[in-house]
Amino acid sequence: MKQFAADAIEPDVIVEELLRGDGAVRITGLFTPDQIAEARAIVMAHSEAASEKVTHFQGAAAAEGTIALQRRVWNLLAKGEIFSRMAAHPELMRILRRFLGTEFIMGSIAANRILPGGPGQEPHVDYPYWDFHKPETHPTGLNGSFPMNAQVSILLDPFTEASGATAYVPGSQKELRYPTEEDRFHERSERMLGDPGDVALFYGVAWHCAMPNRSGHDRSAILIQYLPKWVKPMEDMPAALPQAFLDNASSDMRQLLGLNYPYPEVLDAARAGNTEGRA
Repeated sequence: MKQFAADAIEPDVIVEELLRGDGAVRITGLFTPDQIAEARAIVMAHSEAASEKVTHFQGAAAAEGTIALQRRVWNLLAKGEIFSRMAAHPELMRILRRFLGTEFIMGSIAANRILPGGPGQEPHVDYPYWDFHKPETHPTGLNGSFPMNAQVSILLDPFTEASGATAYVPGSQKELRYPTEEDRFHERSERMLGDPGDVALFYGVAWHCAMPNRSGHDRSAILIQYLPKWVKPMEDMPAALPQAFLDNASSDMRQLLGLNYPYPEVLDAARAGNTEGRA
């Protein structure tokens, strides 16, 4: 996985790596230790108080009785201003505007905390591709030459092989299909290793999964999903946020929440002056 420093980011190079290279990059230096400590403290507090929030791809976790060792914290924008700063970091916005279009949106922001002994996931692809094990439910001819997803993981703890750093198969984003046993995922995979404050940015259609945490410490990260403006978000964030947050949102945050994109709209009630470009 190629590495880029915060002061030497080249969006076009990163986009090329996401589309036609390994499908993932590591970015260092975007967040300070104090910012990471603040975010981590909030995640720890909320994940201790509510450990049974919905998550995905538990695999054998429930059967093994280890579901409490993987905890998800949703609606982070309402839990601390630090998460707004993370989601709308200027360098991330610069890269993602090149990758997903200038008016891209955010589909979800959550924290994932895997405690020592916590399970891994099954290899998968991310929303809106994540049910590609049912290819007939997607349009014919759909291909991976243009992205409908970008995933950002902001590391709050060390991501090592022992702690279960995300595994992925380099180049698999070009396949645009769900991984199968015949793909020998675990034989071919590499790890998204990093230190607290690092960012793993990847094209979510690359085959990937969290691995079991066999270390003696938590393995936590902020997970942010970004989408083109016309893809239906996974999480209805505006509905979960206080009206005061929406009223005071920055222009970048309004974009990320999809507040600048009017559709779907009741066109029968739309004002005539707002119909430009709809012919």
